[in-house]
Amino acid sequence: MSGLSTFWEAVADLPHLLHYVHVGAWRTRVLEIEPVGSEAGSETVVLANGTSGHIEAWTQNVRAFAEAGFRVIGYDYPGHGYTTLTDHDLEIPEYEQHLIDLLDTLGLDRVHLAGESLGGWLAVKFAEHHPERLRTVILSAPGGRVVGEQKVDKAQSVSVQAVTEPTFENVRKRLEVVIHDPEKITDELVEVRRAMYGQDPTGQNMAHISVLRRPEPRWRNRITDEDFAAIPVPALFVWTDHEPTGDEAEGRRLAELIPDGEFLLVEGAAHWPQWEGADVFNAAAVAFLQKHRSNE
Repeated sequence: MSGLSTFWEAVADLPHLLHYVHVGAWRTRVLEIEPVGSEAGSETVVLANGTSGHIEAWTQNVRAFAEAGFRVIGYDYPGHGYTTLTDHDLEIPEYEQHLIDLLDTLGLDRVHLAGESLGGWLAVKFAEHHPERLRTVILSAPGGRVVGEQKVDKAQSVSVQAVTEPTFENVRKRLEVVIHDPEKITDELVEVRRAMYGQDPTGQNMAHISVLRRPEPRWRNRITDEDFAAIPVPALFVWTDHEPTGDEAEGRRLAELIPDGEFLLVEGAAHWPQWEGADVFNAAAVAFLQKHRSNE
């Protein structure tokens, strides 16, 4: 971990804007960080979060991308963070539409898309359906496969409790599902989530954004081996040695399905390699992005 305990530390001295833009029906929270340094260019990295996630999930990474010369865009999905809460179930096509509309609203043509968990799931589907809008994808412990339901059920139960009873301890337990080393869960991360979850005291919004954990919606939105094999852009596939949905061998197998795929194993991490293994993740991700920087 790179040692940044607060989001403010990551962005304080970087040229940035945290604001809201209207994307269809959604008042969407967006972070924009301008590229810095001698490598500064016009290419953009868009960061996509996991289920119930938010921009701050990338606290340990935004600085590395900006200092490597990339513009950084972080955003909260519909029903997530401080974007408009949802009154209906959200499935992958709606997240895809929101992303394409966001790119259009911000005037972004082709981007590098880095997604963790649900964000990786979104990135795989988005790459299949909108390859003309992407340069590369970074898939950080991507979700979307149909695996043992006991893991899914655990995440669901602690998510509901964290929302309906958003104590410090309950929210921390929710984060312990995705972060292997409890020492790497910062107080700020817990408090940020407590504030966000406090917007949804009935738990209805959480139920709507957790629908992809239910068997039928998950099945119709699932990622298959064929989906990985259909990714049409270069991909960095990031896995961990404590990933709850598969061991290292499974991660390597999935990465090898991707026509232009690279594999990174982050050790000592669970489902948030971009946070727990930030130094390793950042070095590999920046090298990958620089390798595929356009000569346009």
